[in-house]
Amino acid sequence: MYTCIVVDDEKYAIDEISEYIHSLSTLKLIKTYSDPIQALNEILAGEKVDLIFMDVDMPGMTGVELSQTIRQKTDKLIFTTAHSKYAFNAFEVSADAFLLKPFSLAKFATTVNKVLPAKTSPKPSVTEDPHDFFFVKDKNNLKLIKIRYQDMIAVESLGNYVQIHTAKDKVIAYLSLQEVNVLLQNNNNFVQVQRSFIISKNNIESIDGNIIKMSNELLITMGGHYKERLASFIKAKTIKTNRK
Repeated sequence: MYTCIVVDDEKYAIDEISEYIHSLSTLKLIKTYSDPIQALNEILAGEKVDLIFMDVDMPGMTGVELSQTIRQKTDKLIFTTAHSKYAFNAFEVSADAFLLKPFSLAKFATTVNKVLPAKTSPKPSVTEDPHDFFFVKDKNNLKLIKIRYQDMIAVESLGNYVQIHTAKDKVIAYLSLQEVNVLLQNNNNFVQVQRSFIISKNNIESIDGNIIKMSNELLITMGGHYKERLASFIKAKTIKTNRK
């Protein structure tokens, strides 16, 4: 996992970025700071981290000023701000990326994946670690719900929402299917089989023509455009006989 720190004077921004971090299995949140002066002292005294998310416009010390002092304490630096005018200053201090608020989970994940390369040391995939999970907000935006990768059977698009089919329940979350695709892009167990569905390969019970039956009895019609995405997996898992 990549270690990261968040520095932002606004609590809601810290909460949102922290939530996004917890949604990505490649990131581990070490500390958050709302006071740039405290961040300066503790980051300089602490160990080097892989990534810092830094707000630009903060009272007492700007993110640009802070980053100039602590830049050697992080491998990668991503600036976050609601003001596009700061973009140029961000890259003056060798920032690796710039996120303009408000940004979605999909934009956040895409930016992180571009900045952080895949680790060369072997790591267990999310399907091999039963403790890997992420949180989603429910359809009313009132609470966070834990979703375990191993429990996911399918993800269904419902316009501005998705319905996550798990082994025990169905969870409606305020996410787009595209955002879920970004979240799962490094997990080979999941594949999109039509415009409205992403499925878990491990939970396929049978395939009859274009109809996929999942382990929870859910029936999904496979789209012609998506067949190739599943074909190699089915071929590799199909036992063939040499008998004539």
